[in-house]
Amino acid sequence: MQKKMDRRKFMCTTAGAVAGLGITGIEAAGGPAAVSAADADSKDMPRRKLGRTGHQVSIFSLGGEATVQQSGRQDEAEAIIDKALDLGVNYIDTSPTYGGGGSESNIGQVMSRRRKEVFLASKTQDRTYDGTMRLIEQSLKRLQTDYLDLYQVHSVRVNDDVDQALGRQGAVRAMEKLKSEKVIRNMGITGHKDPDVLIRGITRHDFDTVLLTLNAGDIHYRPFQEDLLEKAAEKQMGIIAMKVTAVSRILKPGGAVSMQEALGYTLSFPVSTAIIGISSLEEVEENARIAREFEAFSSDELARIEDKTRPHQDQANFFKHHW
Repeated sequence: MQKKMDRRKFMCTTAGAVAGLGITGIEAAGGPAAVSAADADSKDMPRRKLGRTGHQVSIFSLGGEATVQQSGRQDEAEAIIDKALDLGVNYIDTSPTYGGGGSESNIGQVMSRRRKEVFLASKTQDRTYDGTMRLIEQSLKRLQTDYLDLYQVHSVRVNDDVDQALGRQGAVRAMEKLKSEKVIRNMGITGHKDPDVLIRGITRHDFDTVLLTLNAGDIHYRPFQEDLLEKAAEKQMGIIAMKVTAVSRILKPGGAVSMQEALGYTLSFPVSTAIIGISSLEEVEENARIAREFEAFSSDELARIEDKTRPHQDQANFFKHHW
């Protein structure tokens, strides 16, 4: 237990330094970047290096679920995406599985006029070469772009997912061809069920990024913040955090923590960015403010927040049990 605690303290206190994250606006100023309420509409969003991609990514990024994925709410989705970009978000993550393609389509409406402002990521849930080639064609059409900055093997759950994707006729072979043709620029892998499966993936293939779950209750069950996070940092990968609020299940009221605690907890680890699904313009503004005012939590503060999530640990980790 002490070994795990020591490792967590090390990983937390070196956030922004491990893997050369290089937090823009922090190093130059000698302290955490923050803006006043009067600057709420500025683009002064702290950034970190997205691993070997070289991209300086906003520490709060937009996930393609919630309102953004709903085909019947296109106007609201576009307003959320535009507001996020206006506030300095420069990374958007989506998937053809979100809203049955609705997420990519809604994002594509904004990309048709603001593509150059965004590091755009999507995914293939197919483990095969041919299936992935079909999916990328559909995704590019919906997203109204001719390239993706990042394409990811989506949601590996068991070792067989990794083995199939890395097989001779697997998704990774398709991704390598797409990268050679400059249809995609970087390759990643994602998962939120078992950290050991992701470790298998990043050990067997030199992915540029990993999208992993990391929230304030992660430590209580099958934690992603220990061996997996350490190995990804050692490999200088871009590390993207998700499930920050466990789909709002750990937020007050009825939950354990505030949004400021939830996002601050995740950002206190050496992740490049945290993607969050957004339901309203107010949520975009709140998350942007929290990101601007972010200061890394101490190990004692992290432990305090973890204690608050202990009674809610099943909710914090529900996706590890069932997805």
